[in-house]
This record gives sequence, structure tokens and C-alpha cells, in this order.
Amino acid sequence: MDQVLGLKCTLCGEEYGISEVDYVCPKHGDEGILDVLLDYDLIARRSSPAQLADDAKRSMWRYMPFLALDAAVAAELVPGTVLSTVGWTPLYPAPRLADQLGLKHLWIKDDSRQPTASLKDRASAVAVLKARERDADTVTTASTGNAAAALAGLCAAVDQPNVIFVPRTAPQAKIAQLLAYGSTVLLVDGTYDDAFELCLEAARAFGWYNRNTGYNPYMSEGKKTVILEVCEQLSVQTAKSPSQLSRWQAPDAVIVPVGDGCIIGGVHKGLRDLLALGWIDHMPRIIGVQAEGSAPLVDAWERGLDPMEMEPVDARSVADSIVAGLPRDRIKALRAVRDTGGAYVRVSDDEILSAIPALARGCAVFAEPAAAAAYAGLAKALDLEVVANDERIVVLSTGSGLKDVASVMKAVKKQPPIVEPKLAHVEEVLNLELG
Repeated sequence: MDQVLGLKCTLCGEEYGISEVDYVCPKHGDEGILDVLLDYDLIARRSSPAQLADDAKRSMWRYMPFLALDAAVAAELVPGTVLSTVGWTPLYPAPRLADQLGLKHLWIKDDSRQPTASLKDRASAVAVLKARERDADTVTTASTGNAAAALAGLCAAVDQPNVIFVPRTAPQAKIAQLLAYGSTVLLVDGTYDDAFELCLEAARAFGWYNRNTGYNPYMSEGKKTVILEVCEQLSVQTAKSPSQLSRWQAPDAVIVPVGDGCIIGGVHKGLRDLLALGWIDHMPRIIGVQAEGSAPLVDAWERGLDPMEMEPVDARSVADSIVAGLPRDRIKALRAVRDTGGAYVRVSDDEILSAIPALARGCAVFAEPAAAAAYAGLAKALDLEVVANDERIVVLSTGSGLKDVASVMKAVKKQPPIVEPKLAHVEEVLNLELG
């Protein structure tokens, strides 16, 4: 782990050695979110785009030089387990969707293809390894469902006990995953923010390893691997000659659904790493998307607020995975948009639900509401002229529609007809259905 120089507070800039603090800057308590500082010269000596092109690993572990992990622990836990399959999800060109929106270049990054069907597997994979590095007997997190399922599944892969705090309103499909994986599940009679605070208290009281994003700085490092993949995959898809693979291709804009802010912060961190190494030649604009019923970051961006000036909101949306009254990673989330010349946009629940069948029919990506919010946000960004028609745009689809089937059924707005087991009735019904 010698590629890690230390940890830096996002509020005061104080730097610490990795053994000096566990999670946050002690000067600011739970608000003192840290950045992981990397030795780019060392990474450059150990890895390059050309070397990675020859790497047979098709997972997030191809980026080990970028990750703040003990290589010996990774070698012990990853091979032969579900952990080995995290990452390297498809980046699909989406020409039909592009045509519908009047775009020239559009790709969908489909992270529903992860082991537990969401991007959150990337952070949870790192959490499982960090817990083993510290000999933690239990790992914990608070979640509206996806982070919990990711942690539960990857803990099950290595027989790691875990305790999950989930709002009692979380979709049953997500709770079912936790129980199937054998997690200790506590349904909190309150909001996600209530569950988060309770999880922090329990972790401190019982000495558990805390996986919570917006608190544990290493979770952003796991999530950043999604944009490392995007830039590498985009270079392969767009290169006209082998010589062009010596540097990766960054998109012009990345559209990210945002709740607590850790994914968008991780995307920004990954791009900063690549730019510092000279592996990409420009910084893409990052566009954050929030549901209008849970849009504190949109409001803060529009009003020019400092992250520490933000106040909690009564957050509600059909897109439960991006509901957060006061985003925990708001410092990194606002920085990601402001530093890249990006924007925040809000979308309605109706726009989110409409985006589910649009994605499914336009490029066969089956998205849950939170993931579909990103595509709905792209349409809104075009209307607001935040992105241009000739730009190369990547939309992050972060979780599977199987996570919330009830919302998908609302989105498609119909039930299939029932037919008698007779061909004549099939023909009759088809005539009615197809006109």
C-alpha cells in the first residue's frame, strides 16, 4: 500500500498518515471527510495504459495500483470468490437512444451487471478487504438497500459477519437480498439519515468496521473504478489504431445519479487520478442528477452554497437509492460539479419512471428508478443546454430494475393480457393489442 501518501481533510486541508486516523479528520468530527492521496509517480512506474491492455483480469482488480489496499490481503480473499467478479461492467454504445435525443455520441455504463446488481459492489469490495486488513470481527453500514446488499453479498463470499441498518421503508426485494446472504438486518423506524446516525453510534460502541460512504474515505476509491473502466473501454471502442491506446479517451460529459454523493465524488476522484497521470487529456464535465423530492445538492449548486451551509430536507422519491435529506458526501459531491464546470439538474418521479422503459427498449438496460434518473437527467440537461448534441456523453446506470419491481410495474403502466390456451384467442388478443 506504499502508493498511498496519506489522507487529506476536505474542509481544512490537514494531512494525516494512514495509521493516524481511521475515517474522518478529528478537527471536524463526523463532517471531516478525507481524501486519499496517491503517489502518482509510483503508480506510473507500476502501471500504464499499454500494460493494462495486456492484463487478462476483467474486473476492478486490474486497477490495484490505484487502490489503497494491501496486495497480500487481496491475493488471499479475491481469487476464486465472488469478489473476483466485481467490476468491468459493459459500456454500451446507444445509437438508438442517441437518435431519439438528437445526440451524436452516447454510451450507457451498465453497473447492474455487478454480482449484487449495483455499482455499490465496488465500494463494498474495498470495505471487505479493509476490514480484513484491520482484523475486524464485524463490518457495518447504513443503506436504503443497494450498499447493504453489496456489503452483505461480498461478506458472504468470505464468511465475514456484518450488521446492516436499513430504513423500514426499503423495498422488500432489497431486504430479501440481505436476509438471503445471512446478514444481521436491523430495520430502523426512521429515515436513511436516522439509520446512518445509528450505524455510526453502533460502530463506535462495538468496534465494528464502518463501510458508510461519506464517512469512510476508502469507499470513494472503490467507486472511482467505474470511471477508470469507462475511459479505458471508451479508448478501445473509439481507437482507430493501436498507437491511440497509449492514452485513454475521456468523454466530454458524465451523467451521474446522486443521493449521498459518494458515487459522483468517486467519479471525480478517478478522473483527477487519470489526469494527474496524463492518461487522459481533459477533465470531463460531471452532471449530477437528483430527484426533485430529494434535491438538496441541486439547491446548493443553484444558490452557490458552501457544503457546510446546507440544511436537511424532507427527502422523498420513488428513486429510494438516491434519497438523502442531507448528503453525507456533499463536500466531494459539490466539488465534483463545480471543479469540472458541470451542473446539477433535478428530475421528477414521473420523468424517472418514464426513463425505465426508455432505457430498456432503447438499449436493453433494465434500470431501477435511481439508475434511470441519470438518463432522465440527460434529457433535462439537453433541454437546459447543459450538454451539447455533438459531445461524447456517458450515462451511469447504477442498479438493476430487479431491485424495485413494484416501481417498474408503475413505469410500464400496463398488465399483460390473459389468453385462453387457443390460437384463435391469441389472434384475437393480438389484433386488439397491435391494432
